[in-house]
Amino acid sequence: MSAQLTSLSAVQMAAGIRRRKFSPVELVEAHLNRIERLNPRLNALVTVDADGARDAARGAEAALARGEALGVLHGVPLTVKSCIDVAGYRCETGTPLRAGHIPARDAPLVSRLRAAGAILLGNTNAPEFLMAYETDNPLYGRTNNPWDLERTPGGSSGGEAAAIAARCSAGGIGSDGGGSIRIPAHFSGICGLKPTPGRIPATGHFPPSAGPFAALGVVGPMARTIGDLSLLFEVLAGPDSGDANAAPVPVRWPGEAELRRMNVGFFEDDGRVPVTPETRAAVRAAAAALEEQKFEVDAFRPSGLEDARRLWWTLFGRAGGLLLDPLLAGHETHENEVGPILRHFRGLVAAEAPLTLESFMGTLLMRDEVRANFLAQMDVYRVLLCPVCAIPAFRHRERSWIVEGQTVEYLDAMSYTQWFNLLGNPAVVVPVGRSPEGLPIGVQVVGRPHEEEVVLAVAAKIEQACGDSREPAL
Repeated sequence: MSAQLTSLSAVQMAAGIRRRKFSPVELVEAHLNRIERLNPRLNALVTVDADGARDAARGAEAALARGEALGVLHGVPLTVKSCIDVAGYRCETGTPLRAGHIPARDAPLVSRLRAAGAILLGNTNAPEFLMAYETDNPLYGRTNNPWDLERTPGGSSGGEAAAIAARCSAGGIGSDGGGSIRIPAHFSGICGLKPTPGRIPATGHFPPSAGPFAALGVVGPMARTIGDLSLLFEVLAGPDSGDANAAPVPVRWPGEAELRRMNVGFFEDDGRVPVTPETRAAVRAAAAALEEQKFEVDAFRPSGLEDARRLWWTLFGRAGGLLLDPLLAGHETHENEVGPILRHFRGLVAAEAPLTLESFMGTLLMRDEVRANFLAQMDVYRVLLCPVCAIPAFRHRERSWIVEGQTVEYLDAMSYTQWFNLLGNPAVVVPVGRSPEGLPIGVQVVGRPHEEEVVLAVAAKIEQACGDSREPAL
């Protein structure tokens, strides 16, 4: 019964509690038992709040017995990435320089989850300062992929992805400044949403979504189904005064007729970085599934992607490196304070020419020009399908791969997500295919800014037709 409960979707869990098929206490205990059994091998959760979760479950059960009005997530166990404020939890962002930091209050999105009835089980591992596409840090060590413990679940929301894929959590919250929700979702065989900046408040996230990161860094939901992702989005969406990008955009789901009037474009690669054959096949399968459902689907590769990638790196990598410098000053030579993965990131930045004020201002001006050109193309193709990454989950510490006879370097393999942080588009990952090793392959569904509902609705159509919801055999 315990394994059956943890394999349910969040929507099914909430419905089962409302119908008294099982109790919040039973559901939380099933998840805590699974965490106790699997987390030593995965290292996905860094805080397990067993006592707090049990207290909340008993409170949820009592509310049910009293006949109180229930939130849409009543009794559903969730987790949160350890760079987001949860009162009483360590919020260390994977770095010894923040060791022991405990926020006094919840981030707004955590308050919204609790108000909807969710129960927090704990928080999850992340790379140091979130600056990596794998999850490992000097505080807690590395997180392993539930599909293959010798591979990474991705980064920076790798702990969150591993916990959800392994059925230790029904869903949760990650953050994304260059693919950090979408790549872990792809590597781990789950779903993830990178929203438009400000659609879900990033208040209470560290590092703050401010300065050059204000248009790049977002927080968003991660779950095993698009239905769960949509439910979490509805709970989380809405402005907050602490987020500089906040806008009062109401949630509005498109009708079937409206959805099918939208042209869909798809591309298998960007013409620069090759992708694996299975990745191509997954994108083709998603496009064919929509075509069979009477969508207008065309092969279409937008222009300006390479410009977007270069501009993203200037803001995320080069400007981000400048912001890290004062935080790391005096600590660079201490291995127990700055780990090898963060050192690798800083080495990539150091290999670049110094960022001048002139080049920084030019980047901001060019970003708006590139975004305007891209949005004009999306007037024709309101939804795009493309790869999430050039490769499936890689082995720990790998930094290059041979794909279609060409060497693909670390940052280039991940460039398929970076564009949309610079451009500000919402994007959803839905698992569709498998690699020869049995590793998950996701497809990225991209929409126009503030049209998360559209990309979620299209992703649901793909999931229904060709989604892959298999469970890792841990």
